[in-house]
Amino acid sequence: MTELIAYTDGACSGNPGPGGWGALLQAIEGGAVVKERELKGGEAGTTNNRMELLGAIHALEALARPTTITIVTDSAYVKNGVTSWIHGWKRNGWKTANRKPVKNVELWQRLDEAQARHNVTWKWVKGHAGHPENERADALARAGMAPFKPGG
Repeated sequence: MTELIAYTDGACSGNPGPGGWGALLQAIEGGAVVKERELKGGEAGTTNNRMELLGAIHALEALARPTTITIVTDSAYVKNGVTSWIHGWKRNGWKTANRKPVKNVELWQRLDEAQARHNVTWKWVKGHAGHPENERADALARAGMAPFKPGG
C-alpha cells in the first residue's frame, strides 16, 4: 500500500513582508520513496502564518482525487487551527471565542474545503531541527519567496 505524506512550510522576510510557501509530497511504498513532487510559490506582501497555511492548502489542492494523506508541518498555528480551533470558529460564524473575526479567514475556509475531500492526519515537527523533509519544505518556501524579495 502506498502512503502519501506532504511536508509543508512557510517563510517570510519580515512579518509582514515578502513570503513563500513550499510543499514536498512523497509517495512511500515499503518504507521507500517511490515518487516525489515539489510545490512552491510566494507573495510580495504577506505574513508567515499566511504562507504556512498556503503550503498546506496547495499540498491538498494538488491531489487529483480523494486521498489518505499525512500533512507534516512545523507550524503549531496550522496544526492547532485545523485540528482544534476551526470547529469553534465554524460554530461561531468564523469568529474567535472573543467574538473577533478569525485572522486569515479566507485561507482557513479554503483549507477546510481542501481537507474535506481527503482523509488527513496532521502532524507537527519542530522546525529548523534537522528534519530532512522539513528542511526541504523550508528551502522550497524560501525559493518561492525569492522572486518577491527586493533584488530577487
